[in-house]
Amino acid sequence: MFKKRHKLCTVILEYQNPKMTLETVRSLKEASLPRGFSHQIVVVDNSPVESNRLKSNLRRFNNVKLVNTLKNLGFAGGNNLGIKYGLNHGFDYFLLLNNDVIVDPDFLLHLVKAAQKGADLVVPKIYFAKGYEYHKDRYRPQDRGKVIWYAGGDIDWDNVYGVHYGMDQVDTGQFDQSKKVELANFACVLIKRKVFQAIGLLDESYFLYWEDGDFSQRAKRAGFKLIYQPKAKIWHLSSGSSGSGSKLHDYYLSRNRLKFGYQYASLRTKLALLKESLKKIFTARPGEKRGIIDYYLGRKGKGHF
Repeated sequence: MFKKRHKLCTVILEYQNPKMTLETVRSLKEASLPRGFSHQIVVVDNSPVESNRLKSNLRRFNNVKLVNTLKNLGFAGGNNLGIKYGLNHGFDYFLLLNNDVIVDPDFLLHLVKAAQKGADLVVPKIYFAKGYEYHKDRYRPQDRGKVIWYAGGDIDWDNVYGVHYGMDQVDTGQFDQSKKVELANFACVLIKRKVFQAIGLLDESYFLYWEDGDFSQRAKRAGFKLIYQPKAKIWHLSSGSSGSGSKLHDYYLSRNRLKFGYQYASLRTKLALLKESLKKIFTARPGEKRGIIDYYLGRKGKGHF
């Protein structure tokens, strides 16, 4: 009797950075695949103009499909397009992977093993790639590549902020225990098919930022297990995709934080958010102000600025 062959679909979202996307695909293609698995990579090009460079270079790889949206659907919308492809073609595991990461050759083995042991969403340990640390002057040369970006995550419910365990710390083994998490960061996450079937896809009204927090909460409240697996490792070229500190960054973080908080936080926290946000309309940076105003005007999806 033949065992069922598992099908893994990796969705990589590209936006106007074909060079970085190709490096991520190349890194992923060099990773070991679990026994009994087939693997399809779906690159969703969210750029308004088709990249001939990306198209021609991806042809060098087997089992890589390029989908061109010809408009920016946002992080949620672009990933959903790839997920729908996988669902329609019978894939039972989905890996959502940023286009600005380099993966450890064995990371898939560890993610899949955790899923086969009962996890429904699995996230790896994520490091800053060398030279991409937020505070470069803090670290010795030998520490580069060992500075943690994410070692599991949580929600600070009093203030409605996502928390990355271990952020900016040099890895000395202090986050080497697998554990349940409340916030699965979607820079890299393995998700079982049954999760999408039960709770749906990413919420496209977020467009960019906090959609992973929303999905994590929906999954957790539906009874699914979110697990951090530190044996799986990747390196993140932080802010390579959207640019931390930009007006765009400020806008979506501010608007979507309110959306998330008003949906999931306690009444006490909601009242605090209301007070804080009304004050920020007059004191915050331009992107933050616009995001707050647009939230209260009911504007969702792609930003109006």
